Amino acid sequence: MTTTKPVHFPLNAFPVVNNCLQVGGQPLTRLAERVGKTPFFAYDRALLTSRVQHLRENLPPEIHLHYAMKANPMPAIVQHMASLVDGLDVASAGEMQIALDTPTSPANISFAGPGKTESELASAIAAGIVINLESEREMESAARIGLSLGYQPKVAVRVNPDFELKSSGMKMGGGPKQFGVDAELVPGMLKRIGELPLEFIGFHIFGGSQNLKAESIMEAQEKTLALAIRLAREAPGPVRLLNIGGGFGIPYFPGEQPLDIAMIGGNLTRQLPDVKRTLPDAQLVIELGRYLVGEAGIYVCRIIDRKISRGQIFLVTDGGLHHHLAASGNFGQVIRKNYPVAIGNKMHAAKLETVSVVGPLCTPLDVLADRMEMAEADVGDLVVVFQSGAYGRTASPSAFLSHPNAAEVLA
Repeated sequence: MTTTKPVHFPLNAFPVVNNCLQVGGQPLTRLAERVGKTPFFAYDRALLTSRVQHLRENLPPEIHLHYAMKANPMPAIVQHMASLVDGLDVASAGEMQIALDTPTSPANISFAGPGKTESELASAIAAGIVINLESEREMESAARIGLSLGYQPKVAVRVNPDFELKSSGMKMGGGPKQFGVDAELVPGMLKRIGELPLEFIGFHIFGGSQNLKAESIMEAQEKTLALAIRLAREAPGPVRLLNIGGGFGIPYFPGEQPLDIAMIGGNLTRQLPDVKRTLPDAQLVIELGRYLVGEAGIYVCRIIDRKISRGQIFLVTDGGLHHHLAASGNFGQVIRKNYPVAIGNKMHAAKLETVSVVGPLCTPLDVLADRMEMAEADVGDLVVVFQSGAYGRTASPSAFLSHPNAAEVLA
């Protein structure tokens, strides 16, 4: 009995013309000449736009979309996304400055993270950004800093829910967590907010990320909305912002299938009447990062050597884990699995071979593809790693072994 080996979900977002991948309407080979060097990350602005349109078509119109900049804070991408979404979410002072350079109103920018410094809090308060409070200390600090500056801080409480997002790649809520305030402690914190010179805005409730099961996301959203309604009874004012997080995943590995957004949208439509009735002033926000930008980006490196070791073919490239830690399998994977990888200038070659694609670093961890079948390639050809628009360059150890940084381009 034979079993079918799982394969990557077909990636058809980037067209192929004359055997060459097209990015931003131009051949990959020409884009590489335009960039002037490899390796580089390339992001297709048309794909970014179409992803937001896909969400708008499938989610209730009352839902506001926020872009979580930690997925990809490249300034050009943030500027483009700011023109498409309703708000931005930042996780550092550096991201905050990039967000403030966009036309987005500070009132539609929120700041999350469990270790905000006093200088970061001061900058956010002065800018008028919504601070997602993650501890009682942070609450007291924000009130004190606001008084010293003469501005009333806008705050929401980030809640660590008493449930988790099942089947998520990374759990951000439920159980003991460094993120947010445990749900059972929030009522006491809300009482204290009412006593301090703080402007209460609402809640941020986020359970996990990289989830491909619509049923799990729907269940978590239902529990999130119920928790928000329950906590709102203890709030010092009306809930004007209810950020229910995101968690929407994209398919990376063999056997994975895309998330069914229509199912999620239909379930939210059924939930909204109750939310509107109990929280009439609340703006309902879904915060997404990876889902918005992940599939619109590729990582491109050039083959600099081809060698055979005891029968195994290795394509040695000028890029690797120092630029793209996630693709190497060293960013959250327990058992290493291959991202979708191809020879970008030989997308439909007649002759295929099984190869391993490795980088130039002196470590056996520097592997971009392990024994994958792809077009027969040689020195000078371009290797493409798909699904690279999120958590690529900025989530990688770029200083490791002191190789040059990868370039970035929005095409």
